[in-house]
Amino acid sequence: MSRKYKFKNNEGIYFISFATICWIDVFIRDIYFAEFAESLEYCRKNKGLELFSWCIMPSHVHLIFRDKNKDPGKLIKELKTYTSKKLQKLIQENPKESRKSWMLLMMEQAGLKNSNVKNRQFWQQHNHPVELWSAEIIQQKVDYIHNNPVVAGFVTEPHFWKYSSATNFNGETGIIEIDEL
Repeated sequence: MSRKYKFKNNEGIYFISFATICWIDVFIRDIYFAEFAESLEYCRKNKGLELFSWCIMPSHVHLIFRDKNKDPGKLIKELKTYTSKKLQKLIQENPKESRKSWMLLMMEQAGLKNSNVKNRQFWQQHNHPVELWSAEIIQQKVDYIHNNPVVAGFVTEPHFWKYSSATNFNGETGIIEIDEL
């Protein structure tokens, strides 16, 4: 049975999560957080990403978004492909990365098990997009995204997590501008 979920409504607003292979805690260093955040901002400005809510956790990412170009599957694929290559390169070239050999080995082993991967695999392939159809459901997912760092025990308030749109929702300037729903 395929785990590949589809974006059925190309004009829809979606909640999506995707994780690193083996749930590796890659995003524990600012350099990796910042790279992914920059990639989201680039997609907002140049690729048609409407970003309504987001959070980068150590091993996974949550987004609520819509694609102005009406091809959300392609947009997410391009984001994941680009960030996979860029983040692997940053890991490989980071002299302060004590886990470098282990992370790259795990990515290489995951890539060997996947016929779609030529070298190393960074992201798990499945995304499971969930179309959000009402204001109530959207708010539930926004709350889930913003409370993720609190539930994980990283912060006591959602807006204390730097790599999240909770800052924007708290009336402050976040590191990524978000779009209004």
